Amino acid sequence: MPSTRRAFIKQSLASSVYASIISSGLLTTTDLQAAWIPENFSPATLTDTLTKMYHNADMTDSEAITLKVPRVAENGAVVPVTVSSSLPNVSEITLFVAKNPTPLSVIFKLSPTMEAFVSARIKMAETCNVIAVVNSDGKLYKTHQEITVTIGGCGG
Repeated sequence: MPSTRRAFIKQSLASSVYASIISSGLLTTTDLQAAWIPENFSPATLTDTLTKMYHNADMTDSEAITLKVPRVAENGAVVPVTVSSSLPNVSEITLFVAKNPTPLSVIFKLSPTMEAFVSARIKMAETCNVIAVVNSDGKLYKTHQEITVTIGGCGG
């Protein structure tokens, strides 16, 4: 609760402006939501998921991609992952977990003005590779790192 009358008036004015913008349709909540593509997140093997998403396109191993993950994750339910790249014109960064029931973890779509740096917390069922695929100028590049999981996060 605001401690002064001036703070109360500021908060009331800001709330009424936001309510007006949303009710007028200038800003909708669907503009801010992530897209859910069920066929990409269906249970499958890593090979099937990569084939479905990239149609057997060539992926080049690249040292221009930095995948920062812990070597050992005590709890597979919350594994921090950071990906950055010095490749030019990165439009997408995708993370896969090789032995998860659903290998695709997350897809980040980047605008041309964004820096190629993303961070997420993912679930891992068991010890396996985490794979980062970067789309740069329409070409696919990848890197991977094995993470040892002591307590599985996908029901394990």
